[in-house]
Amino acid sequence: MITCVIRYQIDPTKQEQFGQYARVWGQAIPRNGARLVGYYAPHEGSATTAYGIYDIESLAAYEAYRARLRADPLGQENYRFAQQEKFILREDRLFLKLASAPHGELVTP
Repeated sequence: MITCVIRYQIDPTKQEQFGQYARVWGQAIPRNGARLVGYYAPHEGSATTAYGIYDIESLAAYEAYRARLRADPLGQENYRFAQQEKFILREDRLFLKLASAPHGELVTP
């Protein structure tokens, strides 16, 4: 399993548009094959940094997922919405693997 972390630089005057964009991905991402952890909008501190985080089986599964998402009518509409409203100034993707599993309390002798 890998985790995709999308870091967005957004227009701070268009946080409502980003929220709408995030809610749509909340429907489209799971139905196209990824496990959405969530979208995170600015709250305190930076007003321009937001994140989208989801898990996917592998990079090969990611490529198939992206193709399904591009073909999904809801996904297509959300891409158009972002282009039209121009609230995303920059978008970067980072793929991570979980290094802390198994989780639990540290047991000391």
